[in-house]
Amino acid sequence: MIKLVVFDLDNVIIDGEAIDEIGKLANVEEEIAEITEKAMQGEIDFETSIKERVQLLEGTSIEEIEKLADELPLMDGASETIACLKDKDVDVVIISGSFDVVAEKVKEKLGVDKVYTNSFTVEDGKLTGEVTGPLVSGSKLDVLKDHVDDAGISLDEVVAVGDGANDISMIESAGCGIAFNAKDSVKEIADIIVDEKDLTKVLDEILNQITTDDTENDAVENEEAPAEEVEEVETEAAEEVEEVEAEATEEVEEVEDAEVEAEATEEVEDAEEPQEEEKTDAKKSKNDLPKSEFVLADTMEGVRKQKDEKEAEIAQIAEEREEFNKIAKEQRKIRDELNASLKENLNKAIEFRNERNEINKEVEEAKKARNDANNQIKSLEWSSGKRDKVKIENEIKKIDKIIETRVLDIKKENQLVKNANDLRKQLMEIQEDESVKEEAQELRKLSEEEHEKVIALSEKAQAAHEEMLTYFRKTDDIRTAADDAHKKFIEARNNASAKHEEFKAVLSDIHVINKKLGSGKPRKRRSDKKPSSGSNKNREEKERAEEIFEKFKQGGKLSTEELLLLQKYNIN
Repeated sequence: MIKLVVFDLDNVIIDGEAIDEIGKLANVEEEIAEITEKAMQGEIDFETSIKERVQLLEGTSIEEIEKLADELPLMDGASETIACLKDKDVDVVIISGSFDVVAEKVKEKLGVDKVYTNSFTVEDGKLTGEVTGPLVSGSKLDVLKDHVDDAGISLDEVVAVGDGANDISMIESAGCGIAFNAKDSVKEIADIIVDEKDLTKVLDEILNQITTDDTENDAVENEEAPAEEVEEVETEAAEEVEEVEAEATEEVEEVEDAEVEAEATEEVEDAEEPQEEEKTDAKKSKNDLPKSEFVLADTMEGVRKQKDEKEAEIAQIAEEREEFNKIAKEQRKIRDELNASLKENLNKAIEFRNERNEINKEVEEAKKARNDANNQIKSLEWSSGKRDKVKIENEIKKIDKIIETRVLDIKKENQLVKNANDLRKQLMEIQEDESVKEEAQELRKLSEEEHEKVIALSEKAQAAHEEMLTYFRKTDDIRTAADDAHKKFIEARNNASAKHEEFKAVLSDIHVINKKLGSGKPRKRRSDKKPSSGSNKNREEKERAEEIFEKFKQGGKLSTEELLLLQKYNIN
């Protein structure tokens, strides 16, 4: 399960290399870019490169750098990616050899949980040319290990995203490493490669990874429990074992150990374990019956009674085991269907998200067209005398207000009235250019049309956004139901496994009983399980012969009839 996503900062979260942009302020852009490229390719170690580059920035104003940090553009899809991961309760961390003055701004904008970066040394508002921080000499993997230890998670639960040589250690060690527009050395060790400058492509890969977690967990469970074939033995195999045992009861025929074991370990053709080695292990476990410490009765009659009891017991256990196997199969089917539905809903959510993004692009285009038209209208109006008209109108309003609100002597009031009349004459003389007026009207019409587009498209984008959220919420509900079905599957499978162990223990006891009763060849099984009257008579005679033989062994005298009975059943 993914619990943490770690991003590099430069060229990943922000669209550019921060130190290169800062280099422009100090007019050392080319020198810094050259060192940066060598570091990204792995030609020089990161510690050397960062110290050399920061040394070139000595004397640069920290205030100017802070202003620049505010203006650095985010990578396409950065805001959406971080927001979606936070909605999924996935922590987001930035680990970068860049600088806190930039990273802290990004953290505030995007809601990143934590940032690990280096820091400029500043004196009197200027850079000293020195740099400090955990990533000057330490690796990103060292920082990541400390973070996951503090968070109580493992590296297997981490996704690492980066583009340069200094990202290799964390990309290689994380559960999933993503090379984002990366150098070849990074692509060689990454699990996933994204070559588009759009972080939503990275988000798609992470969401797909989350979706497939259940499937991968199932594979792990199968590896940890290769004896699942035993636990999920088909009903037909179990019934054959029960049939052998039932016939042994009805006909009092002692079944040989080898045949009982063969029946109990009959192969299941549709077992789902994919590895031949696991099948071999499972079959082996079927034959490894536990050692029995069963205590036999003192008499043959008592032993036969024990056999009847054990056969009834093993039949009951087999029935209970098969019921648990049935529940396990049902829950596994439910779980797998839910996981398939989960993937479908997630794909739908992504489709609506992509649709919303495309519509938003159209919204931005319409806004730009509307704003351009409005700016042209303003420009035309001012150039056609509009500015002068507005100025004169404001002067007239000002004079009229003075006359209305103040107490003036007659001479001063007359002068103000004259001034207002003169301004009105000037206003009447100003004529707007007719062609300019027509052009302005066309632009107003265009502005209104583009504004209507903005409104319509915004509503359409909002509808797609709501659909996206609906499907994302559905995925959460389906995931909960799938988790519940998986728990029930595990519980039923464990119960079936326990019952199978009971089955083997009782079967081992039956072997001990059969050995005591003797190992005569079993007759061919009959399809009709109802014993005939002849078989009942034979069974009674044989039991009587065995009792006579016990009497003979203890020194008792036998009659001629008794001797003939022993000979009939070849008991000697």
